[in-house]
Amino acid sequence: MRQDPRFPNLFIIDHPLIQHKLSHMRDRATSTRTFRELLREITLLMGYEITRDLPLTTRAIDTPLEPMDAPVIAGKKVAIVPVLRAGLGMADGLLELIPSAREGHIGLYRGEDNRPVEYYVRLPEPEGRLFIVCDPMLATGYSAVHAVRMLIDRGVAPESIRYLALVAAPEGVQVFHDAHPQVPVYVAALDRQLNEKAYIVPGLGDAGDRIFGTKH
Repeated sequence: MRQDPRFPNLFIIDHPLIQHKLSHMRDRATSTRTFRELLREITLLMGYEITRDLPLTTRAIDTPLEPMDAPVIAGKKVAIVPVLRAGLGMADGLLELIPSAREGHIGLYRGEDNRPVEYYVRLPEPEGRLFIVCDPMLATGYSAVHAVRMLIDRGVAPESIRYLALVAAPEGVQVFHDAHPQVPVYVAALDRQLNEKAYIVPGLGDAGDRIFGTKH
């Protein structure tokens, strides 16, 4: 995992397996089924990194040989919050890694001015949880900023939030950092820029359409 010197809150998870799988996702010839499977696999791998510092406590158990104080995750654990609809594909991978996690949902879509329009929010009880917000693309950054603001407005502390995306554009990371400098962002790749339609290039296309097999 490495950092970009321009963005103190950005962490790029550059594990070779993640980069290999991401290259297959970028390929326009990759099928919907394979794209969906790769998204789940990459998110699971990224999940190991973003949960590396979860607090631990111990619990008394009996192994087949003797009693021991075994390490277990402390507190109420994790809440996974996909941004609808593309974030659902990432939530599957995180839930496979953390089956006991609670799941919330934030519904946003991109308006004509590229600003997010909110249409749904449902979240678990915030106290004592780490919230992982997931959305494959961090493009303009407006949706990411809005989603995190929705959590904060509902009582989630900024230090209890992590934002997980596959691919980000520098413009969007800057917008997010300006709004939420205390919230870390984890991505598999920081791409070159946004194009005139506010899509990430080289990117991987519209993640939601490629996950669900629809046309934009």
